[in-house]
Amino acid sequence: MPQPKACALRHKLLLGKTLLFLCILPMVCPIQTQAQLTKKDSLTYKLKRLESTNRFNPKDTTHIKLLVNLAFSYQYIDNDSLRSIAERVLDLSKGIDYKGGEVDALRALGTYYYNVGNRKKSMPIFENALALAMEIDDKRSELDIINTLAQNYSYEGNYAEALNLNLKGIDIAKQIDCNEMLSILNENIASLYAEQKDFKNALIFYDTVQKINRKIGDEIIDAETQSNLASLYKDAKDFKHAMFNVNQSINTFEKNKIYDWLAYAYEVKGDIYLEQEKYQWALYWYDQSNMLFKNQIEDDRIRIQLLNGMAKVHLGLERDSLSMIYAEEGLELSKKIKSLQGQIDCSETLYKLHKKRGNHIASLSYLEVFKKLSDSLFKDKNKQSLSLLETKLQYEQEKQELIESNEEALAKQRNYIYFSIIILLILSIIILVIRRSEKIQKKLNIELKEKSQAIGEREAQLNEINRTKTKLFSIIGHDLRGPIGGLQGLLKLFTDGEITKNEFISFIPKLKADVENISFTLNNLLTWGQNQLNGVVTKPKRISLNKIVETNIQLLTELAHSKSIKIINQLPENPQIWADQNQIDIVVRNLLSNAIKFTPDNGLINIEAKEKSGMWQVTVRDTGIGMNKEIQKKIFEDSTNITTYGTNNEKGTGLGLSLCKEMILKNKGEIWVESVPRKGTSFFFTLPKAERKYQKAS
Repeated sequence: MPQPKACALRHKLLLGKTLLFLCILPMVCPIQTQAQLTKKDSLTYKLKRLESTNRFNPKDTTHIKLLVNLAFSYQYIDNDSLRSIAERVLDLSKGIDYKGGEVDALRALGTYYYNVGNRKKSMPIFENALALAMEIDDKRSELDIINTLAQNYSYEGNYAEALNLNLKGIDIAKQIDCNEMLSILNENIASLYAEQKDFKNALIFYDTVQKINRKIGDEIIDAETQSNLASLYKDAKDFKHAMFNVNQSINTFEKNKIYDWLAYAYEVKGDIYLEQEKYQWALYWYDQSNMLFKNQIEDDRIRIQLLNGMAKVHLGLERDSLSMIYAEEGLELSKKIKSLQGQIDCSETLYKLHKKRGNHIASLSYLEVFKKLSDSLFKDKNKQSLSLLETKLQYEQEKQELIESNEEALAKQRNYIYFSIIILLILSIIILVIRRSEKIQKKLNIELKEKSQAIGEREAQLNEINRTKTKLFSIIGHDLRGPIGGLQGLLKLFTDGEITKNEFISFIPKLKADVENISFTLNNLLTWGQNQLNGVVTKPKRISLNKIVETNIQLLTELAHSKSIKIINQLPENPQIWADQNQIDIVVRNLLSNAIKFTPDNGLINIEAKEKSGMWQVTVRDTGIGMNKEIQKKIFEDSTNITTYGTNNEKGTGLGLSLCKEMILKNKGEIWVESVPRKGTSFFFTLPKAERKYQKAS
């Protein structure tokens, strides 16, 4: 049965201060008090629902898993509840021989003792959990426990064992392809080197961590690494890189409300300013961190460093009383959780304070504590520096021996594999020879089918080209040749002197109307021709529908006045559409031209628009002669090539409405008509509504 997926925490780096620590949770990741409370409430509700069912069995694995998750949700909130629920889970799991539950229960108990500072009791519990996880081959739990044990050893100062466990953990993480744990374990090793002031090797491992983080693609994980890198650069006196990394991490933590890491990042930024003796800025960022510790989180190890940092800042600002309060509080907390480095740092600060005040007895006392603890830690660090290298070399040697052993076993297997491959090749050749003729035949059949299909498609294209050519010549011969011939004849009569100048001038209004009709027809014809040749590219943009309508009303005003037709624009205030301006201009011009053409003298044309489901629905309504159902069905068909005449015998090409339909469809809209004979016609079309140019910030 699958176990609950564990999630390990990346630890905050405390270079030159405390050693690293890390806890593991079955379902809960970094400390976020509000998130844990919500998680706890949700789990409590699920438990109550499960326990209220008729089939409820307290020894059911679903119930046990919920209890495990509930236990870990109490971490950093109520450690006693964590312990009591873990003990209950252990009893229930043993009762049904549920090994996975026993592993989780032991991990929870180990976490409890680890959190209260009892590492002597937590270590054997974690080791039992590890042995059990290996027994049931639960790689994920095994990996998380190894990680936690490594952090325990690191905190105790046993860097060699910590490095050895981290290296083993990396191998397991690669086996199960767990990038998040690979990132954490490599960062742990980087921190071990950083603790030894070996910044070169630490940065090599951090490069690996950042490459893995890029694969994970989680900005919070990346920010956690950046805040640790900032601390490393601070200790290496590279303040430029330190400030860059800490600012990047603060932005991410603030955005995602990751308060425990935000408090740590604020403290690191304060440390950077403190190292540069910029005390006011250091105090500002320490205060930001301190507010989060008071209101959001509890992390004694980080708080010790914060208190000592604030003590140093106040010492630098000549505020000795405040400095004393923070230093003494930090020392008491260090003794409480048995933090050796915390005692060293706070003792050093108290020594400086008492020396400054002239209290030589107290200053000497703190100096002795500082020297004694520092000498002890320095000796341990020298030993651990050598043991780190020895452990790494030993691990690499063991790994190489294992690789060589595996290669020997693989060499024996290769002989069997080669023999099998030869047999398979022979069989494959026989099968290929048998099937070759079948494949050739199938290939020929496919080619024949494809060629037949291509011929059919080509034939259809040729038919379409012929149809387009016929329509084009029909329009040129019928609708353009006539007006042009009339104009040519009239000009000949005038030049031959058969009509007078005054008679010629009397024909000018008619000539003007014919020329405008020819221009309008040619414009439609060219647009239609481009469409047939797939030459028109739709380029939608944000445009004003009202502007297009007003432009075309002005263009057709003289034609409308000649029939005493009134055109009324009833569009709402400045409707914005998302469409190709030229194409919609053609649509509006054709619809208005048709309305004028088929509306008798003294008629009325209305243009309206309304919003509908993210679209603008535009209506061009006239009081013209209307049309019957038969014509309405065919009016938008591209194949329709009937020249129609208006109420004053105006000519048309029959292209306009089919062109309108093509233009509207290209702009993701629809067009339709409603008409009643002798009462009028309404053309409707829709176009996408343009989004607001500037959205309100959320």
